[in-house]
Amino acid sequence: MTGIQYITDEKGRKTAAVIDLKKHAALWGDIQDILVSRSRRKEKRIPLAKVKAELGLIGRLPG
Repeated sequence: MTGIQYITDEKGRKTAAVIDLKKHAALWGDIQDILVSRSRRKEKRIPLAKVKAELGLIGRLPG
């Protein structure tokens, strides 16, 4: 894939990548989203119904 260079260790294993952001801005956005999602895996979750109720949105939004 053009616009991506890999950095390898002494055994030839890929350890990092350099991404041309002009060519792959959307790809970088996806990578950032994945990293944020993974970093929040262990955070306490709040049910959507509870959030809507707390915001007073029940009955105001479709669905």
